[in-house]
Amino acid sequence: MARRRRVALLALLAAAGLVTALLVVLLSQGSATKQPLPAAVAAAVDGPPAPFVVALQGPLRIQIPIVHPLVTAIAYHDGRPDALPLTPLGRRGNEGFLLSVFHRVFGSEHGGLRYFQLDGGDGAPTGLLNVGAPAGTDVYAPVDGTVVAFTPLLLNGREYGSRIDIQPTGSPSIVVSVSRLQPDPLLTVGSAVESGTSKLGTLIDFSGAERQALARYSRDAGNHAAIEVRPAATLPLR
Repeated sequence: MARRRRVALLALLAAAGLVTALLVVLLSQGSATKQPLPAAVAAAVDGPPAPFVVALQGPLRIQIPIVHPLVTAIAYHDGRPDALPLTPLGRRGNEGFLLSVFHRVFGSEHGGLRYFQLDGGDGAPTGLLNVGAPAGTDVYAPVDGTVVAFTPLLLNGREYGSRIDIQPTGSPSIVVSVSRLQPDPLLTVGSAVESGTSKLGTLIDFSGAERQALARYSRDAGNHAAIEVRPAATLPLR
């Protein structure tokens, strides 16, 4: 009889734990990302980000280019056809209800920042990394390397900042591109940059140009820096 009671008690505790996990997941679905900081607060915390690797492309380490308190959301989606797939480091925030429950109950080996997977086209699902932040936020180099090109970013015939191409140190076969920026006036082709230290520019406001997919998770207009890695052979001459 005592053994049956212990089994029943354990079953009851397990059921209670599962219900608690379900409630936590349900309640956290609406608070998966933090609210963007007010402009005054953003200005106070703006600056070089602490070293933190957010993604990998083979041996290449991509560091977060924006100081963490200003990051509104991180997401991946398909990039251009020649974009190389990135390996996210962190926890996927929209992995699905059942997986969320499983990881809440049994834990997960994934640490780091929370990221989201956006629907995309036919390219690599993680070919483009979006790091959200308020427009005007400073953006820093995600890798060590040399600036090799500036390309105007055009949308509906209007220029919205530039794409900055960086040849990573020790990786001549690839190029890391950071776009949706107003380039820093001190930056030129040939400039050497250091990850997390060298300022590339400031985020352009795209809110009036397009409906940004990141807005679903960032709870603001979804402005972001876009990072992709591609073979150097595809780099246009500038």
